[in-house]
Amino acid sequence: MNITIERAALLRSLGHVQSVVERRNTIPILSNVLLRASDGELSLAATDMDLEIVETVPATVGRPGGTTAPAHTLYDIVRKLPDGSQVELDIPADGTVLTLRAGRSQFKLSCLPVEDFPQLSGGELKHNFAVSAADLRGLVDRTRFAISTEETRYYLNGIYLHAAKSKTNGADLPVLRAVATDGHRLARVEMPLPEGAEGIPGVIVPRKTVNEIRKLIDEAADRIELSMSDNKIRFGFDSVTVTSKLIDGTFPDYERVIPVGNDKVMEVDAKLFAAAVDRVATISTEKSRAVKLALVRGSLTLSATSPEAGSATEELEVNYQEGPLEIGFNSRYLLDITQQIEGEGARFTLADAASPTIIRDVADQTALYVLMPMRV
Repeated sequence: MNITIERAALLRSLGHVQSVVERRNTIPILSNVLLRASDGELSLAATDMDLEIVETVPATVGRPGGTTAPAHTLYDIVRKLPDGSQVELDIPADGTVLTLRAGRSQFKLSCLPVEDFPQLSGGELKHNFAVSAADLRGLVDRTRFAISTEETRYYLNGIYLHAAKSKTNGADLPVLRAVATDGHRLARVEMPLPEGAEGIPGVIVPRKTVNEIRKLIDEAADRIELSMSDNKIRFGFDSVTVTSKLIDGTFPDYERVIPVGNDKVMEVDAKLFAAAVDRVATISTEKSRAVKLALVRGSLTLSATSPEAGSATEELEVNYQEGPLEIGFNSRYLLDITQQIEGEGARFTLADAASPTIIRDVADQTALYVLMPMRV
């Protein structure tokens, strides 16, 4: 294989694929990136056996062929080369050493056989549909903060993506819904069901895949192709293909934890509220991060106390017409949710100090958040 490629193009593609590669690997080939050159293109692929990213980039191909090279080392070398460099990658047909040349620099890297590189992207994924980059970004951004990091409840370690019905103006409209929960808070976001997504299975997309896709969305063209089966999902856009195994488990019946009897409504400016919570929480203990909300008609008082640091209170004007109510929340969880609210107003629907609270964006009914209270 012999190719010449612009440093910037190679660096961008290596940056995308090498982030999948774990720093410590018991299987040597998983530390490598697969390089294949043909027809004026270089294809790069990396995998951790659960997630695979493949990207193609234009290159001047002198001699087609393929090899695998240490992913992080190759990325670091290219990153440190001068801007505007032309990078030459060369390996003889029977060789196990990749030579990289750029200007007066030369590096030799040990390679492993292409045949040893595992393939994840094979197999048919029979459900195919497309979403816009903005819609996918919205689904991911407004749910991923609630993904559980508790490995024992592995079925919560991702976003549950499925087709559902949503009651809007008395009609049941088909939607694509994303849900994440860690048992303390729940995020449910939906968008109109794309054409072709009617029969999709409910799938749990792993946290690592969600984070990699989110990094790539910002550079993607507007249209993103999704394909899925019962155990795999694939995202395709521009010159990038991301294939991932799905979490093999059953997502809990999340509808059961969304309260239906909450009768007390508070509306507040979301940004003023978030800023006030952030200030008051400076006093709360690192362990509990507890903030108390004391509601009376037209007014909300936020407070936090700590044996070491002291106490803090702040008062806000709110739209609240019910009887007095005191309820405590984890301030970090409150901030995570209010940061997702893009409109001016946040609507809290409450019952009592011990029951879960629903939080919504007044201007956007496609997202719903549930937060469990805590004792303060």
